[in-house]
Amino acid sequence: MQFKSQAVAKPYFIAAIGLFLGQILFGLIMGLQYVIGDFLFPAIPFNVARMVHTNLLIVWLLFGFMGAAYYLIPEEAERELHSPKLAIAMFWVFLVAGALTIVGYLAVPYATLAQMTGNDLLETMGREFLEQPLPTKVGIVIVALAMLYNLSMTILRGRKTSINLVMIIGLWGLALFFLFSFYNPANLVKDKYFWWWVVHMWVEGVWELILGSMLAFVLIKVTGVDREIIEKWLYVIIAMALISGIIGTGHHYFWIGAPAYWQWWGSVFSALEPVPFFMMTVFAFNMVNRRRRIHPNKAAVLWALGTGVMAFLGAGVWGFLHTLAPVNFFTHGTQITAAHGHMAFYGAYAMVVMTMISYAMPMLRGRPANSERSQVVEMWAFWLMTVSMVFITLFLTAAGILQVWLQRVSSTPMPFMAAQDQVALFYWMREVAGVFFLIGLLLYIASFFIKGKLPAHTSDTLATGKQRAVAEA
Repeated sequence: MQFKSQAVAKPYFIAAIGLFLGQILFGLIMGLQYVIGDFLFPAIPFNVARMVHTNLLIVWLLFGFMGAAYYLIPEEAERELHSPKLAIAMFWVFLVAGALTIVGYLAVPYATLAQMTGNDLLETMGREFLEQPLPTKVGIVIVALAMLYNLSMTILRGRKTSINLVMIIGLWGLALFFLFSFYNPANLVKDKYFWWWVVHMWVEGVWELILGSMLAFVLIKVTGVDREIIEKWLYVIIAMALISGIIGTGHHYFWIGAPAYWQWWGSVFSALEPVPFFMMTVFAFNMVNRRRRIHPNKAAVLWALGTGVMAFLGAGVWGFLHTLAPVNFFTHGTQITAAHGHMAFYGAYAMVVMTMISYAMPMLRGRPANSERSQVVEMWAFWLMTVSMVFITLFLTAAGILQVWLQRVSSTPMPFMAAQDQVALFYWMREVAGVFFLIGLLLYIASFFIKGKLPAHTSDTLATGKQRAVAEA
């Protein structure tokens, strides 16, 4: 570490991985409930398992983003964090609030939880992904504002770079768009319209700025490519992400009662959304091919390259498959949507957080990289999780295609539950792939505890053509 205050990132990263493990466990529970309907009922009903699964996804990614920001912004600003104590205090506030929320989901019926937490004062609960009780939402706002104050003061008093400016703009956007979670109009069309201002504007808007800045930071560190080159790529990528993503919100407005022109606007701009992810893939591989140093942390380089590829496939290709209105008319609300969501979240956000953790955690523990044995295990974890996610996506895609045919295209359409019985085989296959994903995640966690000989520290060595060939061999 260059600055002592970067150490505040460590608890955020540890919490992120712990919550990630919880998310996968509840995902496996849900997967079994798809095929064994009364599995763990009434202790954990399907709707509760789903809430926990999706809420843990959001919370662990936020922990990862915050940890990444607390690590990279001081280094980019070339000064200590404005207030490390405030960062640690907000960590505990966020962790306790998140834990109590999950306990609330599991311990009491959701309607009772709403009564207990003041939902009658300001009705914000009961909406997908925004199920959090009012006190939790208020806590998220407090944590976000404290973080933004802390990081903004650090940047204002230090060096301004493209990376830390893009990161802080993304984090400010995250906080501002979350405020729409408090707006719950009685009109259902308006509710869904502004609901997407949180969900879509996060995932296909400001989160992409955070993703880009994290990836650029790691690539600068592991490749030694000139900062100016990487920053130019970063500007182009985030510009395309915002141009396509903001108006691309319209692909969620096709069938909710919004004006018909959204079918054109949503289709055209959504068709452009794969472009920034393709550029991100080219960017990552180009920077690694042009690297001027051979960094000892090979696992972090692998995660960085994987982020570009999987983000392009999940968010780009699988998003485009059903984003045009004439296609989406048949596919919306099917397992094709679930296939896209799983690979997109894993590729674009889970993997970039693990990229950052893979690079930063050894530094936080006083070494440039984990041992060679540890990195071998970590790279096995990478391939197990990534290949498993590819199969999860393929199985859900197959289930979705069959579901579309049976429910919406066939001359004798089936009821929903009857169609679900016909695609149960794909759900079983998805569950098996999910178990392998869990094994990969456990290996990822275990890799940080494996000791051994540290790799040769070559990060300051310029890589000649011969050195590159040896390293790549």
